[in-house]
Amino acid sequence: MNLGRTERGPSPRRSLSARAGSAFGAVPPTTLVLLGIVSVQVGSALAKHLFSVVGSFGTVSLRLFFAAAVLTLLWRPSLRMSRRTWAVVLGYGVTLGLMNLCFYLALARIPLGVAVTVEFLGPLAVALAGSRRWLDVLWTGLAAGGVVLLMEGRGDLDLVGLLFAVAAGTFWGLYILVGAALGRHTTEGDGLALGMAVAALVAVPFGVADSGTALVQPWVLAAGLGVALLSSVVPYSLDLEALRRIPPRVFGILMSLEPAMAALIGLVVLRESLHWSQWIAVLCVVAASAGAARGAGEDV
Repeated sequence: MNLGRTERGPSPRRSLSARAGSAFGAVPPTTLVLLGIVSVQVGSALAKHLFSVVGSFGTVSLRLFFAAAVLTLLWRPSLRMSRRTWAVVLGYGVTLGLMNLCFYLALARIPLGVAVTVEFLGPLAVALAGSRRWLDVLWTGLAAGGVVLLMEGRGDLDLVGLLFAVAAGTFWGLYILVGAALGRHTTEGDGLALGMAVAALVAVPFGVADSGTALVQPWVLAAGLGVALLSSVVPYSLDLEALRRIPPRVFGILMSLEPAMAALIGLVVLRESLHWSQWIAVLCVVAASAGAARGAGEDV
């Protein structure tokens, strides 16, 4: 990633990254991943409290706007890139923006644990796509069984909310593919910062049109900053540091805990209880995701 770069003294952002890395160095990488999972789900729960004031569009626009502002100040990305690199950055940002819009629209209609479980089918599909291992047939069947249980025990679940969660999962799968291309074409956090800025440009007009001046209330702005830090800046930073120290297979297995953590956070913070069959459905998707991540690592 650093081919062609000339030697120079440490830049302020590199020094900042070095200090952050040394601070994280004392924390085990598995703990970093788990803290990131808890952070993003607590951020989602906090975001849901904003829905009654600024709606889902307003909430996601605040999250992406503040996340873009923080990451841009942190990395100070250069705008001098090739046309191909800009195409990747734009694709990444648009995908990220649409993924967040669909997820928050789902979150406004269905419990957090259900929304994340359905959304997680996107990365699972990417992990299983093109696989020729017979064991992956088992993981596919297990995930499908989880979806069936989720629908059977859905009770008053909103069908439109489920469809938005499916759309968010589809964009999450695309996000993984485009994110891999972003990593090949950009260095450090430049691509992430610029992509987040593009995502904010996608979402903010929806938020302004839907919520208007409600977005600029001081406490709403403070809550939006908190959502951005918990849902984007902190987990992305923790994940980046963890991926430097553990294999992607281990990272994928740990990330498969996210649907279960979302269900627990939804229960504790939002008082969203799930039917027993829905808990089994969540565990089915967790097991399928862990198995698929392990299998993908073995293939590599």
